[in-house]
Amino acid sequence: MRRQTTVLKRKKTSPYSVEWAENLLIGVRLKHARLNRRANLRQLADEVGCTESFLSKVENDKVRPSLTMLHKIVQALDISIAKLFADNTDLDAPITVLPSGKRPMLRTEQLKQEKGITLESLLPVSRAVLLEANIHHVAPSGSSRGFIHHPGEEMGFVLDGELELTVNGKTVHLKKGDSFFFLSNLPHGYKNPGTITARILWVNTPQSF
Repeated sequence: MRRQTTVLKRKKTSPYSVEWAENLLIGVRLKHARLNRRANLRQLADEVGCTESFLSKVENDKVRPSLTMLHKIVQALDISIAKLFADNTDLDAPITVLPSGKRPMLRTEQLKQEKGITLESLLPVSRAVLLEANIHHVAPSGSSRGFIHHPGEEMGFVLDGELELTVNGKTVHLKKGDSFFFLSNLPHGYKNPGTITARILWVNTPQSF
């Protein structure tokens, strides 16, 4: 009996394309989560520390929040950033393949002229997935713009470039080939001090990021 394999199909493009990253619209998913929580824009804005106008623009995909602000929003809505990725996978298949160059990507940055972070999803989004895995593409001078914390554990491996990672007040300088681990409940953030885009394989569990 031939085994079933699920392959996610997506328009062919470069995995580092900013244009492709912009095609993953998250506003409608955030708005749906807010409405399910029965919260209005003012209530959510007060909770995450931003304006109603800014949240409205996020929900209409007019602006993209920083990674730190996006994390605050999804935490307030009781979802995870992973849930913002499109999920068209067959959960009954024994194996799911997300081909190189065809994985969904999500760009986070507050203003178009700012250098931000692009998250490239490596896992299908489903309730069966307990961990979260992305490749973080961090532009030169790009950063998380603040610190976040949440339950769980995290590890990473620097594929290209360099990264300054700060956890609970301690900063380490990571280069290509370095790996790291820390507890997610400690405040953490990062920036790219180098001149090329850094790529970091980043895994955390549970799926709360």
